[in-house]
Amino acid sequence: MTDALELDALWEDFHRVVNMTSQELAAWLRMRDADEDAEPLPDQAGTQTGQHVLAILQKRRTDLTEDDLRVMRNVVDRVTSQVDLEDEPLPEVTPEDTRRRRRLMTVGHDPLKG
Repeated sequence: MTDALELDALWEDFHRVVNMTSQELAAWLRMRDADEDAEPLPDQAGTQTGQHVLAILQKRRTDLTEDDLRVMRNVVDRVTSQVDLEDEPLPEVTPEDTRRRRRLMTVGHDPLKG
């Protein structure tokens, strides 16, 4: 298990990079998976990681599991490797920027959100 200082740092880093609320993330995951023919159940919409991030956002720090901690580290690493958090928000100017934003939003980070 992670010691208290590491857990505190990870909790803060995770909530710094995941800048969408649980409601915003849930809505994004549902919208992202919606299509004309079928829409998954709300608790099944989105990627597995996106669903796990949503579950973590709804937990207290004391209720985290080792799997939660692994996902939190993964999300922090993924977002910080793709985003300069000091210089956001960045304007969307190309289709690649739009795709990048959508990828990041699946794990709860909206680059345009201040």
